[in-house]
Amino acid sequence: MEDATNNGGAKSNDSTSEDAQTMSSLVETIGAGKCILFLGAAIHCAPPNGEYSYSDQYRPTSASTLSADLARKTGFAKKFPNEGVADLKRVAQDYETKFQRSELIREIKTAVHVGKKPSPLLQMLAELDFPLVITTNYDQLFEDALRAVGKKPYVSVFKKNEEVEKMTDDYPFDEDPSANRPFILKIHGDVLEGSSIVITDEDYIQFVLRMGDKQEYHPVPETMRFYLKKWPTLFVGYSLRDYNLRLLFKTLRWKIDRGGFPLAYSVDRSPDPLVFDVYFQQRRYINFLVQDLWTFIPELHKQVKGS
Repeated sequence: MEDATNNGGAKSNDSTSEDAQTMSSLVETIGAGKCILFLGAAIHCAPPNGEYSYSDQYRPTSASTLSADLARKTGFAKKFPNEGVADLKRVAQDYETKFQRSELIREIKTAVHVGKKPSPLLQMLAELDFPLVITTNYDQLFEDALRAVGKKPYVSVFKKNEEVEKMTDDYPFDEDPSANRPFILKIHGDVLEGSSIVITDEDYIQFVLRMGDKQEYHPVPETMRFYLKKWPTLFVGYSLRDYNLRLLFKTLRWKIDRGGFPLAYSVDRSPDPLVFDVYFQQRRYINFLVQDLWTFIPELHKQVKGS
C-alpha cells in the first residue's frame, strides 16, 4: 500500500519538453491498446485545485494515515520509541500480533473500501484502452470504474500459498485480454479476500518467496508474464523511491535481457534524484513524466481520445 502524496510540484522547461516527447510515444501505445497499466494508491490523491472534485469522504485512506491510526490503537510509539509510526509494514505487524488478522483486515476494509468511490482520475483511466492492469491497491475502485463504463474486468488475486499450494488464476477466455474485457492482477491482494492482503513484514517475506515459485504456481499469471516481456508499462500512483515497488519491478523482469526490455513510463511530480539516475540515466529502465496526476491523466485522456 503506497502513500497518496503525488499532487502538486513544478517542472523545468527541459523536463516539460522531455515529457511532451514521452507523452507522444505513450499516447500512440495506449491508442493501439498495447500498454500495461500499473496502478498505485497515489491515484487516490486529492485534487490540488478547484477544477476537479474528490471528497475526502470517498477517498481511500492513505498509507501514512492508516499507519498512524493503527499505531495509536496499539501504542506502537510507546513500545518502539525510536522507530516512529510511518513504517506501515511494522505497524501492521504489531497490530496483527495484538488484535489478530481478522481485526487488521477489518481496519483495512474500513480505510479503503467501505463507502469509497472512484475518483475522476480512475474514471478517465477506465475509459482508456488498457487490456492488462497490475495493481498493489487493495480496494476495488478501479474495477468499479471499469464496470461503470461498460467493461467486464477479469480479476486475479494474489495467493499466499502458506499452507496449500494453489495455482494463480490466469485469464480464462479463448481470446486475448482486451480493453473491453481487461485482465486485472491484484498482486498485493484484495480487500474482500483477507488472506491475500500483503501488508505486514511477514506478508512481504512470503510475497518475495512466492515470486520465486515455479512457473505453474508463480503469483504472476503466465498471460501477464508474456505481455510484460512485450508491451510497455505505465506506472501511475507510485514513487519509485519505494523499495518494495522497485523489488517488484525488478522481479517481474528477472532474467529478461536488458536490451529486450519494453519501455516503461512513470508519472512522478518529483522523482528521487538517485532513482532517476539509476533507472533512467544509467540503465534506461524507465522514462519519467515529471507531472502531478491531476495534470497528467486529464491530458493523457484528452490526447488519446482526441477531445
